[in-house]
Amino acid sequence: MFLNRTAFALMTFLTALASFGTAQDEKPVDILLRGATLYDGIGEEPTQGDVAIRGDRIVAIGKSLDIPAVWKIDCSKHVICPGFIDLHNHADRRIVKAETRANMNFVTQGCTTVVTGNCGSGPVDVAAYYKILDEHGAGTNVAHLLPQGSLRDDVMGTALRKPTDKELAEMAKLAEKAMRDGAWGMSTGLIYVPSSYAETDELISLAKIVSRHGGIYASHIRGEGSTLLTSVAEALQIGRDANLPVHVSHFKSSGRSHWGLVRRAAEEIQKARDAGQVVTADQYPYIASSTSLDATLLPAWARAGGREELLKRFEDAEIGPRLRDHVAQRLDEGNGGESIRIARYSPNPEWAGQSLRAIAETEKRDAIEVAYEIFRGGGAQIVNFSMSEDDVRHIMAIDWVATASDGGAYLPGADRPHPRNYGTFPRKIRYYSLDEKVIPHGKAIRSATSLPADILGLKDRGRLQVGQFADVVVFDPKKIRDEATFSNPHQYSTGIRFVFVNGTPAIAEGIPTGTLSGRPLQHQSTAEE
Repeated sequence: MFLNRTAFALMTFLTALASFGTAQDEKPVDILLRGATLYDGIGEEPTQGDVAIRGDRIVAIGKSLDIPAVWKIDCSKHVICPGFIDLHNHADRRIVKAETRANMNFVTQGCTTVVTGNCGSGPVDVAAYYKILDEHGAGTNVAHLLPQGSLRDDVMGTALRKPTDKELAEMAKLAEKAMRDGAWGMSTGLIYVPSSYAETDELISLAKIVSRHGGIYASHIRGEGSTLLTSVAEALQIGRDANLPVHVSHFKSSGRSHWGLVRRAAEEIQKARDAGQVVTADQYPYIASSTSLDATLLPAWARAGGREELLKRFEDAEIGPRLRDHVAQRLDEGNGGESIRIARYSPNPEWAGQSLRAIAETEKRDAIEVAYEIFRGGGAQIVNFSMSEDDVRHIMAIDWVATASDGGAYLPGADRPHPRNYGTFPRKIRYYSLDEKVIPHGKAIRSATSLPADILGLKDRGRLQVGQFADVVVFDPKKIRDEATFSNPHQYSTGIRFVFVNGTPAIAEGIPTGTLSGRPLQHQSTAEE
């Protein structure tokens, strides 16, 4: 669908370029966006004006630019802002595949940069990953974090123990290489195997290496329910002891009995910030999360050693009953399985979109039996309705909380993934800012542009300023909308008229072009040789 229509947008641009001629006294800019409402990504108040792009950079911004241009675009009644930066993305595997490297479900949201390697999972060999991206291109720019869980797995597998001195030295060596190869920091996923098996001192030792190179520590913390406060405290300790910025991923409190706890966690983070520590967070604008059923219902220790060892524990006379009790308790917390919907389960695709309780009622079984069937069948991806709308709105309004999707590159299919994969950024702007007035329009844009750029350390993206790379979005404030729903998530967002990635149109007149002008963004280490 997209590539069949690409010719229209690209031919428009190339025809204008060819017909312009060379008789101008002044060298023309490539693109002149005219008469728009401009949000620079920093301040909340807009201005009116034009934006000029030459090559891959913004070269002029002004009230009414009188300069020759190859392609002049009337943007009246539209907003121009920096391209959105998704701080927490899981496109690692798919963005290097031919069918999904265009990252269209994020381009159509206005995203121009995604950060991969999150939750402790992704490529450890940063140089090799960037090389593939550089050779083949991508629909968006890609910045990568060193994933601590994958790092640990490479060195010692999924063993539930401390590393030996030799193993820790090997992890340190790989971390050093990753940072010199351009990683922007290190991530952890402390509810996932094997990331969760690392104790605090192990994480601090690796974080010190990241700190030497000027990177950040981004964490899916150990708990987002009853242990939220101690989990935040651990992240703050790692930041203090390793002397590096801390970033809390998809900040929330999960589970009805824990609603409101995230506000106390925010207060603790604010105290740390007031004391001089650099701490930030991100959030997706939904009341449901999405992860594996294993990570949702099973304790981390039960997942050590992989699926085969897990199944043995189910049958163990002593361990089996303990596991079953734990799963039953977690299902109770999820409203008897009603709050947990299957997003993808390969052995039975027809379960996608249904809750565990609905499946159990249809098949006249208990929800726990359905869960156990899924465990034995290899696991499933789920969507979990576990958060408070009031909490989401409260956290959204905090100045140091950025917008991030926790999604990944997707193509439409039979599964029912979280709609955040298709709608995170337009939802924040349309529903929460323009419609609900939870936060001002300029602040919503800042949370997706200069704030994530500052958190990551990107100096030349995230702002509508002369000299910045031309990652630019043009959208209609009356039409921008997330179309994806939990029932029908494979729907692209609407209202984005143009997206430029490094000065090249990724969307033109609302039509995706399929261009792969995104680049791997390499962090420059601050460590001495």
